Amino acid sequence: MLRIYWYLGLLMLQSGLLAPAFAHGLPLVVKQKLQQATIPETAVGAYVQEIGINKPIIAVNADLSMNPASVMKLLTTYAGLELLGPAYTWPTLLYANGRMIEGVLYGDLIIKGYGDPKLDLENFWLLIHRLRQTGLHEIKGNLVLDHTHYDIPNGDPGEFDGQPYRTYNILPEALLVNYRTSTIHLFPHPEKNSVRAVIDPLPASLRVQNNLKLTHGTCGNWLNLLTIDAIANEENKNDFTVVLNGSFSSQCGKQSYMLSLQDSAIYTRDLFKHLWAQQGGLFHGDVVAGQAPQNLLPLKTYQSPPLADIIRGINKFSNNIAARQLYLTLGMGDAVINNSPATLAKSDAAIRQWLAAKQLNFPELVVENGSGLSRTERISARHMGQLLLAAFNSPVMPEFISSLPIAAVDGTLKNRFTDTPVKGLAHMKTGALSNVRALAGYLLDKRGRRIIVIFFINHDQAGQSRMAMDTLVQWVYNRN
Repeated sequence: MLRIYWYLGLLMLQSGLLAPAFAHGLPLVVKQKLQQATIPETAVGAYVQEIGINKPIIAVNADLSMNPASVMKLLTTYAGLELLGPAYTWPTLLYANGRMIEGVLYGDLIIKGYGDPKLDLENFWLLIHRLRQTGLHEIKGNLVLDHTHYDIPNGDPGEFDGQPYRTYNILPEALLVNYRTSTIHLFPHPEKNSVRAVIDPLPASLRVQNNLKLTHGTCGNWLNLLTIDAIANEENKNDFTVVLNGSFSSQCGKQSYMLSLQDSAIYTRDLFKHLWAQQGGLFHGDVVAGQAPQNLLPLKTYQSPPLADIIRGINKFSNNIAARQLYLTLGMGDAVINNSPATLAKSDAAIRQWLAAKQLNFPELVVENGSGLSRTERISARHMGQLLLAAFNSPVMPEFISSLPIAAVDGTLKNRFTDTPVKGLAHMKTGALSNVRALAGYLLDKRGRRIIVIFFINHDQAGQSRMAMDTLVQWVYNRN
């Protein structure tokens, strides 16, 4: 009888229904999912450890240097919280360069940016509103945009994947207004058998040619059924027509698609003029790039939302450009104005000094821009696990963990783990590039233990790995 029980237990262990206390290899059920996706175990880096226990539960190729895709944002945001503090804010300075008499500026208005990652539409409106509260209502000169806080190489937004107008490819700018983004909102209009397309904001230099046809089938992957082409004017490369072709189902409801088309000066000019006029202001000039004169006192200083709020957007929705702007701030400390300019070298040095002070030695670490949108960034699964262990014991732990997507609840995990016991119990960052998939974060298992789970895959078939990753998370949740 004992032999029968032992045999049944062995079968259950092999099937993955039971798990040993320390299983250094991948569970059989995870291996099977990898095999079905034709992903070899050599392309996997996995690390699983219970907080408070020294020995890992799983460590597979854990010391292999791997591309973590957007999971690299965990390093950037954790470093940001500790080096800058959760309440850190970015200043944007506004200068009146000329005489101001009874609310009329006889000269230029200068806006100098210090890398605010969230000077979005709402916050730029608030900046302009607060500018009007100074009593200024008419600008006789130009609007001067000062980007000189960043000393970084010029880049090509299409270099990464040949998609220069996609918002994830936006490059850092010290004064980045609304990510230079226009959002196309699509609404089915069954009464008129048409699709309504609305662009917000709609600058004067952007037009829409809507050729979409309304259908009534299932929505499915709606983007596959339409094409969005941005055609630049031959005489003015910042003057665009967005052409919409294809079909859109009435079952899709409202859907949105974002594009970044114009350069900073043109985009900011159109948006500033629109919002300034809404506030009752008058503006007679143009928008140009320039530099604020030294010793000129600010007319107004606008402060961004606090870092603790900003990292929620970075991690929950994998905001690449906000992560890159945060990374560039890491080398500044909290005295951003006095330590200007920001450089990639300063940020790299700050990250490495911070890790060394925490006695974290990551020799394989490569950080290009801090967002994970990179072919060169590298870290091992073990060291990412050690980073998350350190974060859990850090004073900024509450802000850090609350910034991560919650399984089946929000962010990039909103539609993942929906019908599983893991729902609501995992805070994890996802990562995806061509040939890369990654998942890392914290899981509360069925016995109330907090577990760190890291799973990296670097392989041509990485896009087929979701079932294997989700199976590992569920296995960790169910282990005894």
